[in-house]
Amino acid sequence: MFTLPDDKTAAAAVAYVDAKGQPAKVDGAPVWTSSDENVLTVAADADGMSATVTPVGLGTAQVKIEADADLGSGVESLITLADVEVVGGKAVAGNVSLTVNP
Repeated sequence: MFTLPDDKTAAAAVAYVDAKGQPAKVDGAPVWTSSDENVLTVAADADGMSATVTPVGLGTAQVKIEADADLGSGVESLITLADVEVVGGKAVAGNVSLTVNP
């Protein structure tokens, strides 16, 4: 799980490999989505091989990248997932609460 402070963005990239771990191509640009756009949004670059992940709220969501592994006229969906937890950013101020003792 990748932890992302809510006051930062993350650069994401995907690389495809074959069964032997060698670099492999996919047909067309992969499509990036967020499982919960109330937690984070994903904006893919034009080539689909990288994207910017932007927090919207606290929580967890998955970044989903879907590509076509069939280099011919057919479609063979290849899905890659990344789990992201959006947490509060670093402290920048403190709040003091006072109550009167009985």
